[in-house]
Amino acid sequence: MDTHTPHILVVDDDPDLRELLGSYLGANGFRVEVANDGPAMWELLHQGMPDAIVLDLMLPGTDGLALTRALRAKSSVPILMLSARGEELDRVIGLEVGADDYLAKPFGPRELLARLRALLRRAQPAAPAASEPAALPQFGPYQLDTLSRRLLHQGQEIPLTGADYDLLAALVAHPNRVLSRDTLVDMLRGYERDPFDRSIDNRVTRLRRKIEADPAAPAYIRTVRGEGYLFTPKGKQS
Repeated sequence: MDTHTPHILVVDDDPDLRELLGSYLGANGFRVEVANDGPAMWELLHQGMPDAIVLDLMLPGTDGLALTRALRAKSSVPILMLSARGEELDRVIGLEVGADDYLAKPFGPRELLARLRALLRRAQPAAPAASEPAALPQFGPYQLDTLSRRLLHQGQEIPLTGADYDLLAALVAHPNRVLSRDTLVDMLRGYERDPFDRSIDNRVTRLRRKIEADPAAPAYIRTVRGEGYLFTPKGKQS
C-alpha cells in the first residue's frame, strides 16, 4: 500500500493565506511547508523537493515569474501559480514561463485542492502491469515513455513539465490528425474550468522549443491555419 503523504510547499507573502492553506491542505492529507518569499523558498528546497509548489506571482523581491523560470531550470516539479491579477495576459505569461496551472485570487480552498490533486495525478507515473513491457511510442529521434512520463532523445531524458508531457502525449496519441484548440483543451483539463484563450498556443510554443530543431519552422507540431495543430511523427513538412 502506498503510504506517501504528498508534500506541498506554499510560497506567499500573505500570512493569513499561508495559515489558511497550511491548515486546509493539512486537514486534507497533505504535508505542508510555507515560505514568504524567494530566499525562504530556496532554503526549504535545499532540504528536499516537494511534490508540488503553490507559488504567488506578486512576491517581495524576486517575483513568482522569475522564481518559476529558475525552478524550471532545475526541476519539473508541478507549479500552481496564484495571483490577484486574473487577466488573460497574466495567465498566459505564467503558463509560458513554466507554471502548470494558474489560479486567480480570490479563490476557494476547495478549488485549489482540486487543482493540486489534478496536478499530482498527472505527475504520477503509471504503474506498468507485470506482464506488459514499457510502451515507447517513437517520433524522429525521440521516444515517449508513457509509463514513467518521460521524453527520451537517444536515451537521454528531455526535461518536461507535467503540462508539457500532457500536451505531447495528447498529440502523439493522435498522429497525422488536425486537433483544434478546443479539442486539445478538452483533452488536457483535469477538471471543469474555463479554458484560457491562448494557453494552448503558448504550451505548443514552449514544447516546440524542446523538440524542434527549428521552432520557427516546426517539423513535428505543425500549425494548420484556422484549424489547429497537426502532429507528424515522421517530421515531414509539406
